[in-house]
Amino acid sequence: MSLSRSRVSALAAVAASLTLVATGCGAGSKTSADTAASVECDYKAPSGKTDVNVLAYNSSSVDPYTNTMVKSCTKGDVTVNHQPIDFAGQVQKTTATLAGDTGTYDIIETYSFVIPQLAAEGKLEPLDDLVDEYGDEYGLDAINKNMSGAMTYDGKLYGLPMQAQMLIMAYRKDIFDKLGLKPPTTFAEMIDDAKKIQAAGEVKYPIALPLLASADIVTAYDAALGSLGQNLTDPKTMTANLDSPQSKQALEALLSLKPYMDPQVTTFDQPAVQQQMYNGSAAISIMFSGRMNDLTLPANSQYADKMAFAAPPSVNGGDVLYDTVSVDGWSIPANAKNDKDMLFEMLSSSVSEKASKASLPAAYPARDGMVTDDSMPFAAAANESIAKVPPSEPYPWTAEISNAITPIVANVVLGKTSVQDGMGKMQSEANKILTEYK
Repeated sequence: MSLSRSRVSALAAVAASLTLVATGCGAGSKTSADTAASVECDYKAPSGKTDVNVLAYNSSSVDPYTNTMVKSCTKGDVTVNHQPIDFAGQVQKTTATLAGDTGTYDIIETYSFVIPQLAAEGKLEPLDDLVDEYGDEYGLDAINKNMSGAMTYDGKLYGLPMQAQMLIMAYRKDIFDKLGLKPPTTFAEMIDDAKKIQAAGEVKYPIALPLLASADIVTAYDAALGSLGQNLTDPKTMTANLDSPQSKQALEALLSLKPYMDPQVTTFDQPAVQQQMYNGSAAISIMFSGRMNDLTLPANSQYADKMAFAAPPSVNGGDVLYDTVSVDGWSIPANAKNDKDMLFEMLSSSVSEKASKASLPAAYPARDGMVTDDSMPFAAAANESIAKVPPSEPYPWTAEISNAITPIVANVVLGKTSVQDGMGKMQSEANKILTEYK
């Protein structure tokens, strides 16, 4: 199992790279505080009134864990505080709280994309000793080892996993059944399905992908490149692979979808694509799994009972999919003012077995064996997706490169730059960054 990517040499770069994942993880929650589980949170309280501040963006898949922590760990003179916030706000506040000798927040939501960056900067507290001390009490051995690995840098754990998000394809089963279509397993098949849906007059622009020019578009390029068997960089030679034949194929694959997507696609983030599925203006979409459960709720869409799910296609066939996985978890800032043992027990309680069960079906919990057909309507799609993701690139330069090439990928997809020129520019930008690490 592979998991998402990383880097930073300055806090401004942290903010930029965090933004790349912002639309992937999403903002805006369909999950109420009712998802909070009551669990044991048996920390040793300090003397006197104590405030513990938690920074976590609101989303259907993250809220259950945040809500559980607030509900279960607020007691006596200790108050756990969490204010609603979107991802952009979390990005800004993360940058600010980690910048000084002391910070505003005691617990922050992090994910695999940025762990190498923040850990390399010394901004996060290593958690290994705390896991050794409290692991048995909170059953932390049940957390998936690969997910823990994704929150590890240089052999140390810097984030306790709560859940993972992988790409999933959602499609309109009623339209597929009417036209005798099957879920596509390659980009070519997806285009063929889209042509038939258009020809039948069902949906004008059948395919919906989040290709927001300032963020999602580089995730799409990376997912396509990974499906073609290529990483962004070669860590042994410290050179980029962005002028390779696979890079050309990845860019051309994205371009091949444009006739079947809304002309404004480069302005669409994940919520916008979700809205396309809600209102019936798309029939096939690929988004992170945290968006899927919302599609099944009748309160959100008249088409809720017509949604079906599958693993995303590969670009050209084979077992490696157009895919990526991001692991969300809790981290303790190195500059947190409150007792680290207390904070760790709080975040451990929020990912307990009971709390993780309460997060279903909106989240894909980090604990092994929880996702089944009975617990999640898109479980089969999620499990296949997470088993066939491209290899991860857990290096401290990856997110900086992703950030640097984002506008170049956008210009290629928008037709402002040729594929060949775009590859040359991406290769040059990436190799400049890699030079800093040689």
